[in-house]
Amino acid sequence: MRRRGPRRALTHDEILDAALDLLDEGGPDAASVRGIAARVGVAPNAVYTYFPDKAAVVEGLVERLLGGVDHDVFADRERPWRERVEALALELRAQLSAHPGAVPLVIGGPMNGPNALALNERLLQLLVDAGLDPTDAARASYLLIVYVFGSIALEVADVHRAGPLPAEAERVAVRQAAFSATPADGFPRSAEAAATMAAYVSTEQYLWGLRRILAGITAQAATPEAPDPVDLPG
Repeated sequence: MRRRGPRRALTHDEILDAALDLLDEGGPDAASVRGIAARVGVAPNAVYTYFPDKAAVVEGLVERLLGGVDHDVFADRERPWRERVEALALELRAQLSAHPGAVPLVIGGPMNGPNALALNERLLQLLVDAGLDPTDAARASYLLIVYVFGSIALEVADVHRAGPLPAEAERVAVRQAAFSATPADGFPRSAEAAATMAAYVSTEQYLWGLRRILAGITAQAATPEAPDPVDLPG
């Protein structure tokens, strides 16, 4: 009888590396437990030794990606708070855009691990430094997270294929070619705005929107006596 050799020892990092590679190559549906096991050369049950299910792998990936964010770019409280928020937003965009296949999983995954909590804590401190009270800081934090992650998700979805994102200039050029075909007689405003709409996926547009959100947050902090809108029924 042929004797089995010793089972290959794995690490959490090897499994997450394999999952991230599969996501980069095939998108969010590619990183199955069976696919991960094949990539690292083990049986699927070996993966379950380290992660009980795919949800746990996703949680690990979220932590891995958020753990790559450089806190030094936005942790210096001597810098103006807006600069620090912009630095964080650009850092998150760079980290997630490098792995577009993982973006849907990150957005839909749990954000309660140590790295996610550390980022949230930093962001809340930033907003308190801007003059917001704790409640408004928490609300503004959510607003910024929705904007940052939503913008990144739309950029990734715009490419319509798995794999690395093309260079920004290339993506804008493809969009420009599409929008330039808008018939001006039927859609004059859209045709006029074609170049601007083509650049929706650009860093310039990303910062444009972010800065206007920050301006609104600052205005709210400067006029705390302004009443909140009346709650809508239902």
